[in-house]
Amino acid sequence: MKPKASLKMIAKELDVSVSTVSKALKDSKEISDSTKQKIKAFAKLYNYKPNNIALSLKSQQTNNIGVIIPEIVHHFFTTVIAGIEKYANEHGYNVIVGLSNESFKKEVINLDMLANGTIDGFILSVAKQTLEYGDYHHFEETIDQGIPIVMFDRVLDNIHCDRVVVNDIQSSKNAVKLLHEVGCNKIGIITTEDFVNVGKKRLAGYEQCLHEMNLSNESRFVLKINDSEVDNNVEQKLETAIYKYFSKNPDIDGIFAVNELYAVTAMKVARDLGYSIPKDIKFIGFTDGVLSKHAYPSLSTVSQHGEKMGEKAAELLINRINAQRDGKEYETEEYVVNTKIIHRDTTKNFK
Repeated sequence: MKPKASLKMIAKELDVSVSTVSKALKDSKEISDSTKQKIKAFAKLYNYKPNNIALSLKSQQTNNIGVIIPEIVHHFFTTVIAGIEKYANEHGYNVIVGLSNESFKKEVINLDMLANGTIDGFILSVAKQTLEYGDYHHFEETIDQGIPIVMFDRVLDNIHCDRVVVNDIQSSKNAVKLLHEVGCNKIGIITTEDFVNVGKKRLAGYEQCLHEMNLSNESRFVLKINDSEVDNNVEQKLETAIYKYFSKNPDIDGIFAVNELYAVTAMKVARDLGYSIPKDIKFIGFTDGVLSKHAYPSLSTVSQHGEKMGEKAAELLINRINAQRDGKEYETEEYVVNTKIIHRDTTKNFK
């Protein structure tokens, strides 16, 4: 028996896009008869069967929203969920949460499990491993089945969906500028590998700000962390990487970290190495969560306003669900949430 085909497999074999395959199987007038015949013949040969339950969602609503997040313990994602639930519940929708745990495979499984008539649409932040692999077929197939997606924070510009983001570049420039204003001249950054788009943008903002202020912009000041792999020892590896980083850069007097876990871990390592915070070295991180508030000293942060992001994501998704139900065309939208600097003890100007 031949294996069951997927939209992606058919597209690859016939050298066409996933969207072309989906439209051909629906008899779209946009696709030529010859192409439709070829795609349908191949689909029949390899036992392709569309998800009829998912395809019926245009006319049969469940009033459920699926939310897929990379981490459940991350304060930012919990605040986004709170915002999604608030808006969704006020508009008659329930929320079902799935966890990718930064895994491409788990993200695909979550989409497949929920896109079976359980939900009307998805809100999600892309897993790091998915960004690393660059394989987005599961998003394309979900949208082609008529199920709308709204992405937040970690988003993909080449996927036809709505997005809710912060201005990562400008927010990072504001953070670095604050460190300079309180006396830092050798400012380092602890960030992700470049395949994580928010980390890449925050690194760009850091570099732009250093250039504009004529400050040292040396490659040794940049520490990139690859924690996309699911690993029980990730925190220990993070500490080890930061320890080596400080040992090689004893002259650094300010640190901008692209999330609060990196920032708080760096503070711990700095104390272990005998640094006094904020006298010897100052810190600012991204995400104003529990770790930031209860760190010692308390951590200055860039607040992303996660609850507002969640509310806006839910609003966009419900609007798209209603538009599809009514057969209306719509343009995708990117909504930018403004950030705010929370100035705490780690950026105090020590006299």
